[in-house]
Amino acid sequence: MTMIASMAAAPSSALAEPEAGKLTVPPGFHIAVYSDQVPSAREMAVGDDGTVYVGSMSAGKVYALSGMDANGRARSVRVIARGLRQPVGVAFRNGDLYISDTTRIVVLRDIGHHLDTPPKPEIVADGLPYRAGDHSWKFIAFGPDDRLYVPIGAPCNICDVGHAFGKLISMKPDGTDRRDEAWGIRNTVGFTWQPGTQNLWFTDNGRDMLGDDIPSDELNERTAPGQSFGYPYCHQGDLPDPQFGRQHTCSEFVPPALKLGAHVAALGLRFYEGSMFPPSYHGNILIAEHGSWNRSELSGYQVVSVHFGADGHPEKPEVLVSGFREDQDAWGRPADVQPLPDGSVLISDDTADAIYRLTYNGK
Repeated sequence: MTMIASMAAAPSSALAEPEAGKLTVPPGFHIAVYSDQVPSAREMAVGDDGTVYVGSMSAGKVYALSGMDANGRARSVRVIARGLRQPVGVAFRNGDLYISDTTRIVVLRDIGHHLDTPPKPEIVADGLPYRAGDHSWKFIAFGPDDRLYVPIGAPCNICDVGHAFGKLISMKPDGTDRRDEAWGIRNTVGFTWQPGTQNLWFTDNGRDMLGDDIPSDELNERTAPGQSFGYPYCHQGDLPDPQFGRQHTCSEFVPPALKLGAHVAALGLRFYEGSMFPPSYHGNILIAEHGSWNRSELSGYQVVSVHFGADGHPEKPEVLVSGFREDQDAWGRPADVQPLPDGSVLISDDTADAIYRLTYNGK
């Protein structure tokens, strides 16, 4: 395999303390800083031994957080890879950590046993579609079919790129046998599989520059390979694009399972299967809403919980964690959620350079 450079380094001096005291959670829940040593923290993954791996948006580094002290903070924060291009995505499989780059996927072999002296990343997939523009960063995850799923975002706000971009692909763990899984996706930065059905659920960010209130971000369910979700012709399932909408009708595409709201920037999501939270949260989808950047009044900047009704359909999101902004001033932006084996949930924040831990004890 081809190799690229990597090295371990001690964590830098402490960053500004994240303002966890400003965050609001429902009664009985508690939230505290798990680490303030992870600049531009994005996707998280958990190893077999409980080590938390975190990708970054702008630092070009990947971090490993291990242990927990009496205050609920990570005991050790290590840099296990550096010099990568927007290594947002991390996925753990059989002792190996897979990491996304803008045009490739690399892997750190047997990383849990080499945190202090991490191996050089091996390139397992190269030459992923790339065009200068937006959405080249990649959230990644292994599916129940043991294939690695990788998004290929649209390189623009709105453009017709055919089947080259705006899709979700998968590959074997060694990078071979690439195939297209879904189309018409502007940019998904969060997807997961529902326990039981094994259907793939993913967030998708709606296009910009159509005003404050349209189009909505989407929560989508893919029930079969090859489904198309509308981009760039139709947004939110019922809104033809003013430039491309005449080419196809909205009825040709899979509508969203749930509209999440305009410009909330829904990113990472996970199903909650733990036992720490109240039973009403079991089976819910937790979603990190990164928050709007071009809306006259901010939207998003929170973590929401989506409950499924008796009919199996998702219901209106309920706010689980808020307070990342004060009026029109945002100090934090949640990017991903990651349940831990004990039932608590980690939340990454790429603006406050922090990770929080959400717990519940009923008091």
